[in-house]
Amino acid sequence: MITIIAATNRPNSNTLKVAKYYQKQLKEKGIDTNLFGLEHLPVDVLNTDMYGKRSEAFQEIQNMINQTEKFLFIMPEYNGSYPGVLKVLIDAANFPDSFYDKKAALVGISSGKYGNIRGVDHFTGVCHYIHLNILPLRLHIPNIKAELDAEGNFHQADTIKFTNEQIEKFINF
Repeated sequence: MITIIAATNRPNSNTLKVAKYYQKQLKEKGIDTNLFGLEHLPVDVLNTDMYGKRSEAFQEIQNMINQTEKFLFIMPEYNGSYPGVLKVLIDAANFPDSFYDKKAALVGISSGKYGNIRGVDHFTGVCHYIHLNILPLRLHIPNIKAELDAEGNFHQADTIKFTNEQIEKFINF
């Protein structure tokens, strides 16, 4: 199973639009995916699930993580890195079995001109620590507002080319 993580808790975000784009592209190739936006984390996750008091709400998320073989993380840039809520998800999940020896692809997005390069690098370090194997082709999509059309699709030829290449490599990874 593949799970796409929209790595922000901001409702109706560009991150979610990009995650839906990837989900649609994978569906067109006959691959069903889960899509999980971090706005659906339990509101009390910091007080319950971080320190061994597993809540029923997070247990459903943990079950999804356990069943996932490949993850696709769409990460916006927050203060020069990835969102803290993504780290909360990783920290709340069972260690080490949640991500150990599974696979992931990483996509950084930003409103600025660097496409969350540092955040993807920072998160790559976390992935190495938890033994989550990373697809070498990590994408950085800058100026995300100009990249997406009104329907949430990419419309610039080079972005479409690179996302298609990443998707093909991710399927075969």
